[in-house]
Amino acid sequence: MQASKITAVPRTKQPAPMIDKDLDAEIIEPTEKGENLFKLAEKQLQRAFDVIAIDASLQTILKQPKNEIIIHFPVKLSTGKVQLFKGYRVQHNNILGPFKGGIRFHQNVYLDECKALATWMTWKCALQNLPFGGGKGGVKFDPSLHTKEDLEHITRRFTHALGNNIGPEWDVPAPDMGTNAQIMDWMMDTYSNIVSMSDKQSVKRVVTGKSTVCGGSPGREEATGRGIVHCITQWADEARFNLAGATLAVQGFGNVGSNTAKILSRMGASLIAVGDHTGYWRHPEGFNPYKLAEYVRQKGTLQGYPGGESMTRDEFFATKCDIFIPAALELQICEHEAKLMNCKVVVEGANGPTNVEGETILANRGIHIIPDILANSGGVVVSYFEWLQNKRSETWDIEDVRTRLETRMNNTYQMASEKARHLQIDMRTACYVIALERLQEVYARRGIWP
Repeated sequence: MQASKITAVPRTKQPAPMIDKDLDAEIIEPTEKGENLFKLAEKQLQRAFDVIAIDASLQTILKQPKNEIIIHFPVKLSTGKVQLFKGYRVQHNNILGPFKGGIRFHQNVYLDECKALATWMTWKCALQNLPFGGGKGGVKFDPSLHTKEDLEHITRRFTHALGNNIGPEWDVPAPDMGTNAQIMDWMMDTYSNIVSMSDKQSVKRVVTGKSTVCGGSPGREEATGRGIVHCITQWADEARFNLAGATLAVQGFGNVGSNTAKILSRMGASLIAVGDHTGYWRHPEGFNPYKLAEYVRQKGTLQGYPGGESMTRDEFFATKCDIFIPAALELQICEHEAKLMNCKVVVEGANGPTNVEGETILANRGIHIIPDILANSGGVVVSYFEWLQNKRSETWDIEDVRTRLETRMNNTYQMASEKARHLQIDMRTACYVIALERLQEVYARRGIWP
């Protein structure tokens, strides 16, 4: 039994993408914290392999993605200059269904980051028992330096360059860091114009996270934040902790962080510390998350918000609070930060925000962790709802979406919590065990072809 690994092979007669010749350089590029993200994903997976009996051949398959696609594509910018952009799409596993995962527009996107994120998507979908596999991709550039017209051209050229490497029953992208519903609308429209005329109206589900007028699901924008809140509620019930009057600190105040803070505020929690790439601020009496979110929507940053007191990054991580939510970049809680933290629970709104060493320190200090593949999985759950609505030519009302999301998040949390107690393991490893058991069962039934 051998893992399948294909690099940038088009599925149809679409032009083959340009392949990066210096793959080794791509693979070892570290994050700003100096750690390769895929190495973290490997360590987390190995911890789960050490707990349960997974067939050695299946371990080999799951350790690496099936497909790693790297493309270069030219775009004529509004300045008249032609610039060459680098894009990625990593497809980790599709035994349960189409590859599924976000598209990231960021200047630090690199291959092993996409590999890690795609791998986590496989576990996330399997954990939530969704008919999807794991995928992830992005374009390496800073979207804040480009006009809306440029962003449209970059998005459309990237989508065209991917060609049939994506598709409604093959690989279904979604928004991620630096992308939003508008980007998804452009991707869907571009894809619909490169398929046959008879398929033009049937491919809306090629992406999820679209605007509602273009086939998106009500409640998709808030879904990740709302899913995080459901996990926090379940944790609070188990810990016999009252969320009314609770304090929280949120790192990153984009879609995930802001929606989480807004929903928690309606439950009586107070946002006392917040930060992003421009700095960190505190407000002992609590920020108004609605005003803060509107400011970020207009300015694109927390910097300059008229309220709160500036503090250092170390002071932010040392803030005494009940709930700490990292909702920014990966690898933010390492050994140094973990030793500073003074909270009851860390809820991973971001993907991979905590490294293995940091997690060990938090555990030894009695700080609970709700892991990313559970905490932030509300986004892909509602993406599945959107995909299903498009497939059926239906539109669900927002309360229906919210009810279905709450049921699934609560059931999955309780299942993971029970698994952790039964096996006497941490929540992250328990989530991995559930995902791996589901994958192993399918592989056992289907076998390896030929």
